[in-house]
Amino acid sequence: MYTADAGRVELDEREITGAAPKDRPISMVYQDYMLFPHLTVEENIRFGRIQGVSEAEIDGRVDRFTDLLDIDDLRHRYPRTLSGGEKQRVALARSLVLDPEVLLLDEPVSALDVPSKEQIIDELESIQAETDVTVLHVTHGREEAIRLADRLAVMKDGEIVQTGTTETVFEEPNSRFVAQFVGTENVFEGTATWDGDSTSVELESGLEIEASDRAEGETLACIRPEYVSVRADQPTDGQWIDGELVGVSRREAAVQLDVEAGVEITARLTTSAYAALDAAVGDTVFVGVDPESIHLIANPGR
Repeated sequence: MYTADAGRVELDEREITGAAPKDRPISMVYQDYMLFPHLTVEENIRFGRIQGVSEAEIDGRVDRFTDLLDIDDLRHRYPRTLSGGEKQRVALARSLVLDPEVLLLDEPVSALDVPSKEQIIDELESIQAETDVTVLHVTHGREEAIRLADRLAVMKDGEIVQTGTTETVFEEPNSRFVAQFVGTENVFEGTATWDGDSTSVELESGLEIEASDRAEGETLACIRPEYVSVRADQPTDGQWIDGELVGVSRREAAVQLDVEAGVEITARLTTSAYAALDAAVGDTVFVGVDPESIHLIANPGR
């Protein structure tokens, strides 16, 4: 057991820093499940001791969460006979049966295959919708964060560097680290000039782009790859940059394109949009960026 070197832990204005585990209304689901191999699924779920709760109510909670997590037919099996996804659902049920005020999740899907991961994320969405429990979910997965989080806290070297709604953190990162962490692959250094209506940013390469955000002086221009358009023919309107298509890589549900245009710009297209582009590595293409989709971070050295 670890004790705090400094600081306090409070829950609803109650200090619980030194409280015994049985007195903390908190449950935790570990990355490696932590199921007891000699107990059945149902015995694992019932393992936590709940003070002042009747057997009938415990029975009702077990029924509720084994049904919600689709593990009712696993009750009499042992952990060694379960898949990773099944073990994770048992661990979730064991934590939820305790009726915690806070549920801590330590990268709950990182060890699972893609179908199991999708199923657990779906079930976590159901849990959040059908219970009042507050979930504190630690993850490196952007998809989990986007689908499950109401608020995000991004950590670097043990310190929180940005907090906010999911949309704010993904769309308006406050530093290069946060921008790249949340998948903003285009982060360019430049000098910004505001003319009263829009900002012109001269990148280190000499390329100039226009943004709607207001900024002056040293600036980082951040553009998410899904907001970058690519065309093979030269458009006549909007903000377009010509360059050479230097890389194409397929992702699960998209195609990533790298275009050298003085700076390397990354775009992410749907598979159908890439097929319609009809361009190959080495071809000249035109990259389009809406000024509204460019996020500027002023004074990035601060």
